[in-house]
Amino acid sequence: MNRTHGSILRLAALAAALVAGPLAQAQNVVTRPGALPDGAVVIANATVHPVSGAPIPNGRVRFEAGRITAVGADVSTDGATVVDAAGKHVYPGFIAGSSVLGLVEVQAVRATNDTAEVGAINPNVRAEAAVNPDTEVVPVTRANGVLAALVHPVAGQQGVITGTAALLQLDGWTWEDMTVRGGIGVHVEWPSLIVPEFLPPPLVEATRKAQAEKRVALEKAMDEAKAYRTAKDAGAVALVDLRWEAMLPMLRKERPVLITANDLESIEDALDFAARHDLRMVLLGGLEAWRIAALLKARDVPVIVGGTHVLPLRRSDPVDAAYANPARLHAAGIRFAISGPGDSFSVANERNLPYHAATAAAHGLPADEALKAITLYPARILGVDDRLGSLEAGKDATLFISDGDPLENSTTIEQAWIAGRPVDLRSRHTELDAKYRAKYGQSAP
Repeated sequence: MNRTHGSILRLAALAAALVAGPLAQAQNVVTRPGALPDGAVVIANATVHPVSGAPIPNGRVRFEAGRITAVGADVSTDGATVVDAAGKHVYPGFIAGSSVLGLVEVQAVRATNDTAEVGAINPNVRAEAAVNPDTEVVPVTRANGVLAALVHPVAGQQGVITGTAALLQLDGWTWEDMTVRGGIGVHVEWPSLIVPEFLPPPLVEATRKAQAEKRVALEKAMDEAKAYRTAKDAGAVALVDLRWEAMLPMLRKERPVLITANDLESIEDALDFAARHDLRMVLLGGLEAWRIAALLKARDVPVIVGGTHVLPLRRSDPVDAAYANPARLHAAGIRFAISGPGDSFSVANERNLPYHAATAAAHGLPADEALKAITLYPARILGVDDRLGSLEAGKDATLFISDGDPLENSTTIEQAWIAGRPVDLRSRHTELDAKYRAKYGQSAP
């Protein structure tokens, strides 16, 4: 290509971008974080679902300065702004227990992806520091009641220890504002040796070799991190290594290792890895966790199920194997929660979290357990139940008002608060809904 022709093409591209820019922006929704109300707020006359206890008909929730101060049927409204929620329901905000929210915008556009770092061992990568607070995905997600999410990096081509996860609330000017608790745990994406049968033989062999190399890198990292811990305990560390510093809370069992594994063999290998290195483990994904429920129970390993809207891994399994997975874990007495798949392909569908729980409820999980699986249980597993997961005095006022059961897709989330601040529930979806209703002369519901 000659220089003149190239310049013409660049100018044409620039002109197209200038014309398309305002049109593209017109579809975006500009929301801003809410401000703390002056004084107390009381939500009154609603059916209150504390989750940690029985529903309270005609109940009230009072909060002030970002914290819940009282929940019950006879809570005082003195000096408070009263929100009349007659005929409505109040729930704690849902928690997505595994996600890449804020780390990816458009999965097919590489420049919008910040989910993985180069190299195999990256425990010092902090997920919260890479989060984009202005992502369009967050407003869509929180409009369905999902008000907090565990965000973790995922493995790149060589990755195995991907970084450190953080629990974020889905509103804030900056990632610092959004971070409820950083350093929740080091995330490991377990290198499965199972390869799809449809791949050509050379690619199958290359994939298995790469996964085996990841396992070697993981074991080497553990050895080096342990040696670093020993040296630090002895006061003999001459140069701080941020990678091994990030792993010290995990090695000391102060924080868990979060291991993503789905097939039976990978889960077994991950459990052996955690036992061999004396680590507290939380299993993410766990598509075939029901197959190994007895061992998970014996080792008290909690599972954050990576969604129910997936097909089984084995052709011989019934199609509802994933749907019934949470019910089987519950029946086995395993601590569990329900999340979405937690990968970049599913980030736009994090809003469907309550429907993953509803699917589990339709396949054997008691309805109250399905609700706890996306509120109180993930909060407990992730160590944030002192702030989130239920409506109790002293916890963050992260809650919403709905016109029905939020596990039903006909229900609308009408108002929400995150840490006591009102949330703008507009999103790209609501604006497109309004746009096309106007086009076809339909009124809003």
